[in-house]
Amino acid sequence: MNTTMVAIMLATSIIIGLLGLIAFVWGLKNGQFDDEKKMMQGVLFDSPEDLQHAANTKPNKKDTK
Repeated sequence: MNTTMVAIMLATSIIIGLLGLIAFVWGLKNGQFDDEKKMMQGVLFDSPEDLQHAANTKPNKKDTK
């Protein structure tokens, strides 16, 4: 009976893994992970004041010790 349960669990995990792999490959082929403009859009719309504020609030390595 134990070997039957192990076989069922193994088959189920392989099927779920294959479904995840298929979904990932589908996403790659359809460009779901292409986000090349995201970082540039953030840089284009940040004002100098926002960038200065971010630089000032960033913790220094000296302060974290």
